[in-house]
Amino acid sequence: MELERFIFNFKLGAEALFANRFRAILTSLGIIFGVAAVISMLAIGAGTENEIIQQIKQIGSNNIVIKSVIQKDGPLDEDPNSKANKEKGRFSPGLSLADAENIQLSIPEVNFVSPEIESEMLFYGEGLTTSGKIIGITNHYFETNNLRIDEGQSFTKEQHSNSDPVCIIGRGIKAKLFSKTEPIGQKIKCGGVWLTIIGVLETRDVSQSIAQKLSIRNVNTEVYIPINSMLMRFYNRANVTITDIKVANEQSENEENPQPEKKKENYHQIDRMLVNVNDSKHIEGAVELIGKMLKRRHNDVDDYEIVVPELLLKQEQKTRKLFNIVLAVIAGISLLVGGIGIMNIMLASVLERTKEIGLRLSIGAQRRDIVSQFISEAVMISVSGGLIGILLGITISLGIEKIAGIQTIISGASVMLAFFVSVSVGLLFGIFPARRASNQSPIESLRYE
Repeated sequence: MELERFIFNFKLGAEALFANRFRAILTSLGIIFGVAAVISMLAIGAGTENEIIQQIKQIGSNNIVIKSVIQKDGPLDEDPNSKANKEKGRFSPGLSLADAENIQLSIPEVNFVSPEIESEMLFYGEGLTTSGKIIGITNHYFETNNLRIDEGQSFTKEQHSNSDPVCIIGRGIKAKLFSKTEPIGQKIKCGGVWLTIIGVLETRDVSQSIAQKLSIRNVNTEVYIPINSMLMRFYNRANVTITDIKVANEQSENEENPQPEKKKENYHQIDRMLVNVNDSKHIEGAVELIGKMLKRRHNDVDDYEIVVPELLLKQEQKTRKLFNIVLAVIAGISLLVGGIGIMNIMLASVLERTKEIGLRLSIGAQRRDIVSQFISEAVMISVSGGLIGILLGITISLGIEKIAGIQTIISGASVMLAFFVSVSVGLLFGIFPARRASNQSPIESLRYE
């Protein structure tokens, strides 16, 4: 009996909405846009969270990056007591393998140090040419960067110690130079040196902005060789004299349009190194110790930069979470405005349907029937608006990902939350008009003009 009464009141509410469907559509717009905003904001937040997690995986955990910085004056005279050093500063030998070894031996919390040397070069293979970077590394490089070798094998200790002419190439190099042949065992010419390919790295997709900010390499377009092979077969900048650098700097300064990146000769033996610490709680202490060691070894010349990518990401994650909370609050305000719109329209509906309410009460309808009828109308507006808002929110999220290139993740939980909130808003803001309608006097309602 009660169920039949509820269904009857529900049908009356539906008929009233259908009779004023244009007004009902306008009323539901607040709910539609509010739900769409909630879903799209949660999707952007989830996508951002996932992107940062993936970036942390790519850079590895507990890593400290030390990058070389070329001083605008270059290294000064090797004699600390020379007049040039007294006037301008002190001599720095630049970032070197000796620095890496010193950090490894002096700090117990350091698991290993992975030095890197890089150089821009042309690559030749199978009659084709492409450009990229050749990187001198140790096997720790693959561990610190969470890289896997898809084909072939990694470098052996013998290949490192013997400075063998072997290399591991990125997936992009394989696609450009060895698309029709199996690269393992093939020769690739890097500059003027022929190297034997022993492995191919897995594909990794990283945007240029992220790679630059977090010091992540584009492994797809690079060739990797043992660091000793790089020093022996290509170029060891530690053997460059001060005179060589001064001559190169003077020549670049005398050019009519010198390139900024070529303004000064690179005097660092290695370009950067990754220091892996055994526990994240030791990172700050290790950074402080490394800074003091390098400052002493480089004679107070700040020709290096220490970066902790994981801390940068966590700070960015905190900032984005705060930003997402602000967006969610704004979306919530949209739902609140939509609820106020429902209450406003329902109050107007109660006023214009005063005679109808009085007639129902006079022929035997109970006050709870009137409450049920008007709450049904409010909930139907919010439910329909919620469903349309869900579709709109999903469409907006997919559009943002496609057009703006921002990763979005739409979860079932966010959809259910938005729908639940929309229904709750309709129910909450429909109660007051419904109770006001049910409390009217039948006689006064029938007399209402």
